[in-house]
Amino acid sequence: MRSIEWQNGAVTMIDQRLLPTTFQMLECAECEDVAEAIRDMVIRGAPAIGAAAAFGMALAAQRSKARSRNDLLSDLHAAAETLRAARPTAVNLSWAVSRMMACAEEETDPAAIRDTLLQSAQALADEDVEINKQLGKHGAALVQDGDTILHHCNTGALATVDYGTALGVIRTAHEQGKEVHVLVDETRPRLQGARLTTWELQQQGIPFTLIADNAAGHFMRSGRVDIVLVGADRVAANGDVANKIGTYKLALAAQDNGIPFYPCVPTSTIDLSLSNGDEIPIEERPCEEVTRVTYQGQAIAPERVNVANPAFDVTPHRLVSGIVTENGIAYPPFTLNLRRMVERSSKTGRLTEIERGQ
Repeated sequence: MRSIEWQNGAVTMIDQRLLPTTFQMLECAECEDVAEAIRDMVIRGAPAIGAAAAFGMALAAQRSKARSRNDLLSDLHAAAETLRAARPTAVNLSWAVSRMMACAEEETDPAAIRDTLLQSAQALADEDVEINKQLGKHGAALVQDGDTILHHCNTGALATVDYGTALGVIRTAHEQGKEVHVLVDETRPRLQGARLTTWELQQQGIPFTLIADNAAGHFMRSGRVDIVLVGADRVAANGDVANKIGTYKLALAAQDNGIPFYPCVPTSTIDLSLSNGDEIPIEERPCEEVTRVTYQGQAIAPERVNVANPAFDVTPHRLVSGIVTENGIAYPPFTLNLRRMVERSSKTGRLTEIERGQ
């Protein structure tokens, strides 16, 4: 099933905070509920956040009591600001909100705006699934039979509407009959690897081993990793990649050991307006995410300890072997080739029937 859907006039999503022990859907009846779900990581992963923002805009239009076009657009602008503020690093969020506002501003009648936004949100969700499958096909060409793949955070169906980005590549390789094994970083402090990636791999029957984050370098140095696949929340025009905290260290270790390092992203995650990664805003998460972790039932840190908790880090493009997208794999020079990937998506709008595999 999909991580997020429109059902009975509301937005429903898998509550990822409860996995792997409890599978439960959360219903959002208001746009503010969607923003809170994004902020509190009920739903997470750049593509999934983008879809949530799109459905949040559709929900805002449905709930607005405005009778005129101008009043409705005013309500939608307010909703857009609420959603954009939920999480600053993932560019898919602002991309989806801007796409929905553009659709709304093309219409002249309030009823048409409401209908268009709902249809556009559903189309964005449907496109995400097809894009991920196409991305998976391109990325699977990098994976050889018998490979051990190091993976960080969660990039599967839970991080998208369905199928996944980096985990979608692994899933495609597995479906092609390749025997692969995944080393899953636990991904502190919220443990998306331990809680979510392992759960997804179990559902798909893909062999894996969970490792502590700090063990990744050991496995690379000892020759037990063939390729590193990660996702991303924003990619700058020069190929600098913002991803879950800890990714930069993986890229350094991969380069030192001659291991290819590939972020896997839809072109909607590429932000050509930013020249390099220094311009990417890095979200600072609450200190409780670090201090509330326990060991043998006891808090791991003393009370009132100072905490820094950046959610993402930036991997410089010099450490990146290539960037897998739905339009192919971008290799250096990234400034040229990432733009080509984005422009191809802009020209085609949606995937062609051939790219959909039909």
